[in-house]
Amino acid sequence: MRVQEQTLSHTDWLELPYLLYLPDDYETSKQDVPLILFLHGIGERGNTLESVKKHGLPKNIEAGESFPFIVIAPQCPLNTKWEYHFSALKHLIDSVCESHRVDINRIYLTGLSMGGSGTWSLATQYPNLFAAILPICGRERGELNYPERLESLKSTPVWCFHGDADPVVPLESSIYLTDTLKAYGGDPKLTIYEGVDHDSWTQTYDNPEIYKWLLSHHLDVEA
Repeated sequence: MRVQEQTLSHTDWLELPYLLYLPDDYETSKQDVPLILFLHGIGERGNTLESVKKHGLPKNIEAGESFPFIVIAPQCPLNTKWEYHFSALKHLIDSVCESHRVDINRIYLTGLSMGGSGTWSLATQYPNLFAAILPICGRERGELNYPERLESLKSTPVWCFHGDADPVVPLESSIYLTDTLKAYGGDPKLTIYEGVDHDSWTQTYDNPEIYKWLLSHHLDVEA
């Protein structure tokens, strides 16, 4: 089994169930592997991994193909938001890095729906932890109200995805956030998928340019 179900017990009250994906050649290869943390939705969707299994992995993995990254995809605890669990997520990353061969210089952060909001907020909490962030949509109320929080990301590569078929996350929010990063001197990319629901993040990994960007060792290869 390449995809494993696990649970992180961070505190007396918080249990964080998550999916852990390891590439096919992980056991035989001696190389450190890049890691992607994928934040899925919010806790009102339930506290099981069923929704993460459906929407929380790259399409390559869902199709049974190997994917050259370690992926950890936690489920937000019931009736809460990711903004309340940043210390638990940091602990989750640390625990995976301690127990697996992770390339600590290539840790990426992504997420969809309100997980996209969590992506922006977690990145501003730990701006030096991630080699790049790839938020799916960009509706983050804190950054909309306090755009100076984004200044900490001005040197972090950002590729913001947006599907425009769902009015829950308006395109204007993603445009505003990427424009704010540019105003602080950042160089973000914004890719708009016309007619794609914002939950369909797996479609982004059919894009060879994004895939090439992810695989770049130094993140300086122009996609």
